[in-house]
Amino acid sequence: MRLHSAERRRRLTSRLGEINFSVIGQYVDYLVEEQGVKNIFVNGTTGEGLSLSISERRRVAEEWVTKGRNKLDQIVIHVGALSLKESQELAQHAAEIGADGIAVIAPFFLKPWNKDVLINFLKEVAAAAPALPFYYYHIPALTGVKIRAEEVLGGIQEKIPTFQGLKFSDTDLLDFGQCVDQNRQRQFAFLFGVDEQLLSALVMGATGAVGSTYNYLGKKTNQMLEAFERKDFSSALNHQFCIQRFINFVVKLGFGVSQTKAIMTLVSGIPMGPPRLPLQKASREFTDNAEAKLRSLDFLSFNDLKDGNLGACS
Repeated sequence: MRLHSAERRRRLTSRLGEINFSVIGQYVDYLVEEQGVKNIFVNGTTGEGLSLSISERRRVAEEWVTKGRNKLDQIVIHVGALSLKESQELAQHAAEIGADGIAVIAPFFLKPWNKDVLINFLKEVAAAAPALPFYYYHIPALTGVKIRAEEVLGGIQEKIPTFQGLKFSDTDLLDFGQCVDQNRQRQFAFLFGVDEQLLSALVMGATGAVGSTYNYLGKKTNQMLEAFERKDFSSALNHQFCIQRFINFVVKLGFGVSQTKAIMTLVSGIPMGPPRLPLQKASREFTDNAEAKLRSLDFLSFNDLKDGNLGACS
């Protein structure tokens, strides 16, 4: 079972919000050593990839591949863009720097209106990196492209030979379940992207997960994965409920990429810096409340105590 962190790039706290590349190596070590996360999804939603210039995205990808070498198992680069040419450029670049795979979201301004149009776009991007595994990143809440993932997967490997799997970031478990059920004979990777529903997706056949909370709840999520794999479903459910308690709490406060950065800074001790406009920095009130909740659930205990446990949610 693969757990992927949705990458978050560090920024200098300057007015312009420039990227602080120098802490990526430190962040790799934190993910591996503190959270037990050895796979990374770069330049996605949490990393504000679509808010970066092409040159910035290239540099971020280069840093992750360089700093993650011999430490991370897989580095998948998101290369989706509104422009097909830009997406192809990023795909080719990912291949050149030695990434382990590429992923693409549906273009979301001038949108594909049916499955065939979407697959034609994905096919052209994949062809720019013909040796790299290709993943479709399904996130309809942000793209506004409502084509069901089940439909997209039908016959996709015949058109995109390098198609490896799906990053499914939607709450429609019927759609996800049918993606798995209708492709049982294929060795697709089904990577689930709604962290608070991961256990349900595991039951349906998810082979891994990509999510923002694994940056700071990776350790707890790995405990859930281990319980599930040994068929200790009661413990797995307790771990999922524990994770849900925190997510439910911050969602009620107002939770998004900006707030995720604040929590990441709090837990890792690595300064994430502010998000890029139009996002706004999380409030001090949010950070204080999130910290209190993390402490009440013992999610900060591994920072405070060398051998701290997570007993409050066990």
